[in-house]
Amino acid sequence: MQQVESMQSMIRIVGLSATLPTYLEVAQFLRVNPETGLFFFDSSYRPVPLAQQYIGISERDYTKKTELFNTLCYEKVVESIKQGHQALVFVHTRKDTGKTARTLIDLAAKAGELELFSSADHPQFPLIKKDVSRAKSREVVEFFESGFGIHNAGMIRSDRSLMERLFGDGLLKVLVCTATLAWGVNLPAHTVVIKGTQLYDPKAGGWRDLGMLDVMQIFGRAGRPQFDKSGEGIIITTHDKLAYYLRLLTSQLPIESQFLGSLKDNLNAEVALGTVTNVREACAWLGYTYLFIRMKTNPLVYGITWEEVLGDPSMGAKQRTFIIDAARALDKAKMMRYDEKSGNFYCTELGRIASHFYLQYSSVETYNEMLRRHMSESEVITMVAHSSEFENIVVREEEQDELEALARKACPLEIKGGPTDKHGKISILIQVYTSRAPIDSSSLHSDAQYISQSLARIMRALFEICLRRGWSEMSSLLLEYCKAVDRKIWPHLHPLRQFDKDLSPQILWKLEERNVDLDRLYEMEENEIGALIRFSHQGKLVKQYVGYFPYVNLSAIVSPITRTVLKVDLHITPDFVWKDRYHGMSERWWIIVEAGICSVTINFIFQDSENDTIYHSELFTLTKKMARGTPTKISFNIPIFEPHPPQYYIRAISDSWLHAESLFTVSFHNLTLPQTQITHTELLDLKPLPLSALGNKTYEDLYRFSHFNPIQTQAFHVLYHTDNNVLLGAPTGSGKTISAELAMLHLFNTQPDMKVVYIAPLKAIVRERMNDWRKRLVTQLGKKMVEMTGDFTPDLMALLSADIIISTPEKWDGISRSWHSRSYVMKVGLMILDEIHLLGADRGPILEVIVSRMRYISSQTDRSIRFVGLSTALANARDLADWLGVTDDGLFNFKPSVRPVPLEVHIQGYPGKFYCPRMNSMNKPAYAAICSHSPNKPVLIFVSSRRQTRLTALDIIQLAASDEKPRQFLSMDDNSLDMVLSQVSDSNLRHTLQFGIGLHHAGLNDRDRSLVEELFSNNRIQVLVCTSTLAWGVNLPAHLVIIKGTEYYDGKTKRYIDYDITDILQMMGRAGRPQFDQHGKAVILVHEPKKSFYKKFLYEPFPVESNLREHLHDHINAEIVSGTISNKEEAIIYLTWTYLYRRLVVNPAYYGLEDTETNTLNSYLSRLVETTFEDLEDSGCIRVDDRSVKYLILGKIAAQYYLSYLTVSMFGSNIGPNTSLEAFVHILSAAAEFDELPVRHNEDNLNRTLSGNVLYPVDQHHLDDPHVKANLLFQDLQHFPRVDVKLQLQNEQDRSKSPTLNIRVQLKNSRRSTSRAFAPRFPKAKQEAWWLVLGNATSSELYGLKRISFADRVVNTRMELPQMFNVQETKLILVSDSYLGFDQEYSLEHLTKR
Repeated sequence: MQQVESMQSMIRIVGLSATLPTYLEVAQFLRVNPETGLFFFDSSYRPVPLAQQYIGISERDYTKKTELFNTLCYEKVVESIKQGHQALVFVHTRKDTGKTARTLIDLAAKAGELELFSSADHPQFPLIKKDVSRAKSREVVEFFESGFGIHNAGMIRSDRSLMERLFGDGLLKVLVCTATLAWGVNLPAHTVVIKGTQLYDPKAGGWRDLGMLDVMQIFGRAGRPQFDKSGEGIIITTHDKLAYYLRLLTSQLPIESQFLGSLKDNLNAEVALGTVTNVREACAWLGYTYLFIRMKTNPLVYGITWEEVLGDPSMGAKQRTFIIDAARALDKAKMMRYDEKSGNFYCTELGRIASHFYLQYSSVETYNEMLRRHMSESEVITMVAHSSEFENIVVREEEQDELEALARKACPLEIKGGPTDKHGKISILIQVYTSRAPIDSSSLHSDAQYISQSLARIMRALFEICLRRGWSEMSSLLLEYCKAVDRKIWPHLHPLRQFDKDLSPQILWKLEERNVDLDRLYEMEENEIGALIRFSHQGKLVKQYVGYFPYVNLSAIVSPITRTVLKVDLHITPDFVWKDRYHGMSERWWIIVEAGICSVTINFIFQDSENDTIYHSELFTLTKKMARGTPTKISFNIPIFEPHPPQYYIRAISDSWLHAESLFTVSFHNLTLPQTQITHTELLDLKPLPLSALGNKTYEDLYRFSHFNPIQTQAFHVLYHTDNNVLLGAPTGSGKTISAELAMLHLFNTQPDMKVVYIAPLKAIVRERMNDWRKRLVTQLGKKMVEMTGDFTPDLMALLSADIIISTPEKWDGISRSWHSRSYVMKVGLMILDEIHLLGADRGPILEVIVSRMRYISSQTDRSIRFVGLSTALANARDLADWLGVTDDGLFNFKPSVRPVPLEVHIQGYPGKFYCPRMNSMNKPAYAAICSHSPNKPVLIFVSSRRQTRLTALDIIQLAASDEKPRQFLSMDDNSLDMVLSQVSDSNLRHTLQFGIGLHHAGLNDRDRSLVEELFSNNRIQVLVCTSTLAWGVNLPAHLVIIKGTEYYDGKTKRYIDYDITDILQMMGRAGRPQFDQHGKAVILVHEPKKSFYKKFLYEPFPVESNLREHLHDHINAEIVSGTISNKEEAIIYLTWTYLYRRLVVNPAYYGLEDTETNTLNSYLSRLVETTFEDLEDSGCIRVDDRSVKYLILGKIAAQYYLSYLTVSMFGSNIGPNTSLEAFVHILSAAAEFDELPVRHNEDNLNRTLSGNVLYPVDQHHLDDPHVKANLLFQDLQHFPRVDVKLQLQNEQDRSKSPTLNIRVQLKNSRRSTSRAFAPRFPKAKQEAWWLVLGNATSSELYGLKRISFADRVVNTRMELPQMFNVQETKLILVSDSYLGFDQEYSLEHLTKR
């Protein structure tokens, strides 16, 4: 109901009930309209009228009272049976069902009336008697002969079903049962007798009265609508309870709420869900409950005095008291954090686990008290036995003998308390369940079933608790017992017992008897295994199942990033035969250091072997597609401490298979850690320079401000008055672009004929620079500027005349490769490298190569090129500066905290294992952050995907609506809004803009994006929900930035991975508007386990490392083609110009070196060059001689067209003179360039649909492969016509008539709705048409020519042929008049043969 009101998502609620005395209040609770939605029928509306009898017994003596109860019960039952009816007798214990049935049979025998109950004359009696004889319960068989039956929860399901069927068929006259029959089974009878109204309550530890709801439900079973005209309900109780039940059933006792008893559990669930975040919201939530309604009607029941009612008629204070008491209790149990001062609630991992696994508050209290870092197996079982979920289990005297026998036979672990103790009994039943031991007693069997329903989730919850606490030993133990409970196999048994449905018990016993572990079985041959188990013919079967057993090989490369952080690249290679029957579609694994878990979803847990601490845990799922033997790479960071431990252990442990685990040892023996060398430039207390310092009025007019900011002021002299290289590291929003412009203006002053090259790593940044500088530098200074991206390639004249070239790294790399023949490359005087800290990212190698090449060009041409690098604050600025040729005067590396607008950062952690629910739980905190930090100022919310922009915006709209301020973020009148909405093409954006919330992502068209940017920058809308590209590409600062989640889905690895710290910093940098704000605010919502990581490293960035080593082949090939490298020595010299060479010396272990000795470095570089040459030679790109290296045609093609050497090698091997178009499409789509093509969530389903509409088939088993997606996109001809032609030859045999060719042309595209040709450069609209050309292909004689177009999807036409024509040589050619490559040719030869 709260969801309906807050989210405006209508959910219809229909409540069904027996007649309620408080029906008006229940209707109010369900928000029912009493005029139209409330229907109340009292007992007079029963389909079968009910006669009620209330019998009170005043006898005090227990024995006589019991005898009287039985006698009265018998009399009422006999009375009903004599009238030809059946009777249900309700008692209140399982044991009493059999006892009462036996007593009634004895009374009938004593009265000589046993024949009344017999069904021996029923035609099916002999047949049914056989079924009954197979019943497990002895009492069922015994009582059937007399026409009696029993029914209780302690009986097995088949026996209960048998009793229900026999009573329904009339073969049983009397059924003695417990109240569960009234609730769970629709089995009516004419007469219902409730024998006694006292039942034992294990929670209260005493007797209580049968509740009103139970009585009403039981009486509801009286009278069968199809057969009876009336029913009879009889209560036999003690005299003192008679008035109570009379009042109860004459609707004088209302139904009270029991919600207070579970308030803590329910409040915790709401806090974990994120719907309740403070006391105010909790009170509002409590206002939706039936408890709140009854509190106002009958306060005394809930401990509220009349004085409190008079002082607080609305019950607000009492609501608050209930909530605060529950919150304090939950805070004490560590299930949530309650801030008494602010009244805010914060979910904890323990609370989330309790909510997720449905643990009761009292159980969590028990675990907090009993759970320790080191526990034995029996202590764990004992702790589980103390769970409040099992508090209803009672010890029965008649079960003791069997419990003792089970404890001896089926319990391998110690039992504390023994079978006479309640917890001892539960421990026995837990072990019996795991051992699969048979249980004779039906009550014990029922208790075991009850325990088994909660056991697995309790074990999983305890495992999660230990995992979150970082206890490796307990995590491993509990995971082992989670699997033991799931599979009902003890951990000490043989692993192949998990295939016990397929392997015989004799084989498994032999394997355990011989003590043969899996490792030994892996190494043994089939005949050896057969001989070992003395079943020679079974050796092959055992070996087969050993192959099915899940196993993964682990290998890891450990690279130090700093002295305290290691980067681990873990490779997981499956080494087992995947069988759907055993493994399903995926397997889960955990990876742990020393104590962890691994499953076919793999969770990585790093643990110190001595300290028993888990350092890292991460979940990974191994799918069937990934299990084909190819390694899967997972990268993560782990801490390392001084003094260094000798080793870490990485263990992969299956989440579902016992003993399925692998171990990898990470040794620190020869690990060389880099030295700490963070050097920051102090921000000097300088007077801000005015614009007049430029000394040029034209330059001053470029800027709207009056003074440079402190960072620009400090770097001004070096940038504007010298030619020194500069590296400027400062936070986003510090004005680094204007600093770069100072260097450009200096070049315009001193060398106006030289060019500026601005390198930006993203097209979005290029576009932003183009838009900005076009308005200022081009318009006001008269400079010429060109853009070079994948979308724009300027011609040679534009490049020659340009003063400013703005390019992506790839484009400049492609152009500068041929620098010898391109004069404009040698006329570069200034190179600005924006975001140079991205050297360590995916595209970093290209950036590294172009800088190295430009520095090499500068050294070869004696023309100095000035380098200006712009970056965020760097951890190793000195290394970067040395590589760029920057001296101390030009190095500025300011701290992350140095910003023109100070930034206040809040990092909030949110639990939740799965991404989408976690993102959903962040929406309410995001809205709360807007309300508290920026209620009236602009807000940017960064999310990971287009879908998340929409979902986040919709949730914020709903939250604003629930606050009764739905349009609080909108600053436009209705007329202006209507005008804006009329220009928007995206339906989702049109909807959100009505509430002042914009969307921004790559899926919007340019017009929509520009419109949203304009609305946000002009404060017409307050909130903009966007993807991370906005942080880089568009300069749209806001007062508040919310980063909603720090992960994104990586289509290549099919998992969520973390953003780089640089991306996070870039997003944060958008907070704070220099002209308007005194300070900015950033709220980062992260996954709880990563909260400490971001707290530590957000302002301590990692050093920038080189990625060139993994991408060296293509760049070496390009330099060989350009002539820069002609032998091995020149290749080594070329490497010394790279950033890689600088980092080899500083952090050798990161690149696989043990030390930095000269010989070690030389041999490393030599080996790197040799292996690169060998790979290039094998691919056919180069030829290596003794003293030289020369490029081949494939190498030249790769360099010229910017292709990977792997791609041209594959093309060269597979493309020949007779390659078909189908083969060519497959070859083209296999290019290495498409490796990174993202395949998003569920796109494999879209690809499957698309594969049915393309000409050439693709591999249906790899529809989530990027190359298959590329293939389908190449073939996706939905924008182009697909035409099918059918031919028929007429009058071929009739010489008196000319032969005629009937032609049927059909358009196959089902989704095409227009016949307009796709010709964007054609000066006017062009309609598609086709030419039918009929003629002799050998002699080129034309028989006919006809133009057709599609008014409908089918065109039928005919063309005449000459009387004498050669069928073999005659062909029909279909020619498109709009598109190339769509012509089709048809021979007529097959028509005559048919």
